[in-house]
Amino acid sequence: MNMGTATIIVLNENTVPLARRIADAIPGCQIHGLQSRVSGVDAAFTNTIDHLQSLFLRANPIIGICAAGILIRGLAPIIADKRHDPAVLAIAHDGSAVVPLLGGHHGANQLARKIADILDITPAITTASDLAFGCALDDPPDGYQLSNPENLKQFTADLLAGEEVTLNGKATWISDSSLPLKDTAELRISVTENSLNGTPNHLVYHSETLVLGVGCERGCAPEELANLVTACLADANLSAAAIATVVSLDLKCDEAAVTALGHALNRPVRYFDATRLEQETPRLPNPSEHVFLAVGCHGVAEASALAAAGSNGTLIVEKQKSARATCAIAKAQHIIDANSVGRAKGSLAVVGLGPGTPDWRTGEAHSLLAQATDIVGYGGYLALLDNVASHINLHEFPLGAETERAEAALDMAAQGKTVALISSGDPGIYAMATLVFELLDQRPKPEWKWVDVTVSPGISALQAAAARIGAPLGHDFCAISLSDLLTPWTVIENRLQAAAEGDFVLALYNPASLKRRDQLVRALEILSEHRPPNTPVIAARHLGRPEETVIVHAFNEFDPASIDMSTLVLIGSSETRCIDGAAGTNESVRPRWVYTPRGYGDKAPNREKAVS
Repeated sequence: MNMGTATIIVLNENTVPLARRIADAIPGCQIHGLQSRVSGVDAAFTNTIDHLQSLFLRANPIIGICAAGILIRGLAPIIADKRHDPAVLAIAHDGSAVVPLLGGHHGANQLARKIADILDITPAITTASDLAFGCALDDPPDGYQLSNPENLKQFTADLLAGEEVTLNGKATWISDSSLPLKDTAELRISVTENSLNGTPNHLVYHSETLVLGVGCERGCAPEELANLVTACLADANLSAAAIATVVSLDLKCDEAAVTALGHALNRPVRYFDATRLEQETPRLPNPSEHVFLAVGCHGVAEASALAAAGSNGTLIVEKQKSARATCAIAKAQHIIDANSVGRAKGSLAVVGLGPGTPDWRTGEAHSLLAQATDIVGYGGYLALLDNVASHINLHEFPLGAETERAEAALDMAAQGKTVALISSGDPGIYAMATLVFELLDQRPKPEWKWVDVTVSPGISALQAAAARIGAPLGHDFCAISLSDLLTPWTVIENRLQAAAEGDFVLALYNPASLKRRDQLVRALEILSEHRPPNTPVIAARHLGRPEETVIVHAFNEFDPASIDMSTLVLIGSSETRCIDGAAGTNESVRPRWVYTPRGYGDKAPNREKAVS
C-alpha cells in the first residue's frame, strides 16, 4: 500500500539517536521533536497533541518513540474509520519493541516489520490474519486491488476457523504465504484482470497489468471518451481496477477529456512524444497514415498502450472508435509502475491557508501542502506554515511580487513538480487564484499546458471576522477592496455607493495602509448617508493569530485612523443588531455579539399556522 511521508515523533533528547537510526533507513522519513525538549531534528513542534492530529489528518504515517498511551490519547478524538486510518506505531524508548497501533493493514504492519529489521527485534503485530498466514488480505501490495472488501470479514473468519482456499491466478504474495492453499476448496481467491463479482467465499483481486491508451480530437467531450472506454471494458469483460495507467500522445496533455478520464478512473495519466510512439508502428494492427500526417506517429491509442506495456506486452483490445475518440488496451507481463511510464503532468494547487491559525486550515489544504515538492509564497505567508513544510522546498517572494510568484509556480509545475502556491484567507478572494488564471488566459506560455491547476478554498477574513463576533453576514452582503493600486478609485466609489444604497452588510478589504489613509474616510462618508449612527462597525485585526483583536464600534464613533492593512472592517446594514455583553470598567456596555437577521423570526408564526 502507498503511504505518505513517515514522521518520527520524539519527545526527549535521548531518543534522537534511535530516531535517526530508523529515519536513515526509511526513504523520506522525517524526525519531528518537541521544541522545549529536543534539538537537532528536521522540524520542531510546540503542542504534541495538535501536531499528532495534524499529521494524522494528512494521512502521514506516525512513528512515536514514546508511550503508546500518548498516541492513543492524542488521536482518540479524531479516529473515525479503521478502513482509512493511516499507520500509527509506538516504539519503546530503548528500541526494544515496535507496536502497530492503528492502520495495521494500511501499512503499519509493513512498517513495523521494516523497523523491527532495523532494530533486530520482533514486531508486536496483533492482527490475526498476519499472525496466522503471514499476509494481510485487506492490505494487498501495490498493484493489486481487492474488489469486494465487504466480504473480507467473513472470508477471514472462515480461514481462521480452518477452511482451505484455492488460488486462481498468479500472485506470489499469496502463493508464498502460509495460507492453506488447496486446488479444490470452498474458499477461493481469484487474481485477474477480468470483471468478476466476489462473494463471501470468493475474494477477487485485480492486478494492475493493463494499460489504457486513448486519443481524441481537440475539444472532445469528456463524456464521449468516458463512454467509449466504459463500453470497451464491458465488451472485453475487463475491470477498470486492473488499469495501471491511462496513456496518450503528449499533444493531448491539455485535453480535458483525457484529464477527466484519469480522474474518473482514479488512475495516473502519462504521455509519450510522437517519436517514441512511432517506434511502436511495427506492432500496430491498425496503423494510420492520416494520423501520421496529423501528429507524427502512425497510431495514438494502440501505440501508447504498447509503449507503456513494454516490449513483452501485448495488445488485447485493438483500437476502438467513437466519432471523436479512440481507445485500446494492452497487457503487460508484470505489475505496472506508472511512475516509470512516459511523462507526467505537473500540478499547481493554489491553496488558501485561512486567516492565520492552522486550526482554520482545511484538511484538503493540509493534504496538498504535505504532497507538494515546492511551496511558493510571500514570506509572511510561508511563516504561517510552521512545521507543515519542513521537508519541502520553499520559494519566498516579497510583498508586491504577486505576478512573479504566480509565474514561478506555473514554471515549476510545468517541469513536472507538485507545487503549492499559497495565499492567506481564500485564494479566490483578492488573492492568487485570480492571477494564476489571468496569466493562463492573457499571457500563456506553451509549457504551461503541462500543468494541472486546482484551487483549494480557505476560510476568508470576512468569514473569520463574522464568526468571531456572531453572524453579521446572516443576510445579503458584499466585499469591496479599498486599494486603488489595481482598480481606479472612481470605480471603487461607484461600488461603495451601490452597496450603501442596496443596504448590504459590507466587508472592506485593504481598508488602509501607511501611505493610503483617505479611502476609508471617503468610504465612511458615502455610507453615512445610508446607515444609522448606531450601525455596528467591526474592526478585526490579525485574525487567527495571538495578537488578534475584534472590536465593535458604533458607526458614528468609529475612528478610521485606528485601521491598518492587517484589519478587516465589517460594516453592518441598517438591520444589523448588537446583543450587549457585560459592563466594562467604565460601566459602559460593550456589544458581545453582532448579527444581521434574515427574517426567520417573522416567518415562524406563518410556518406554525401552515403546519396546523
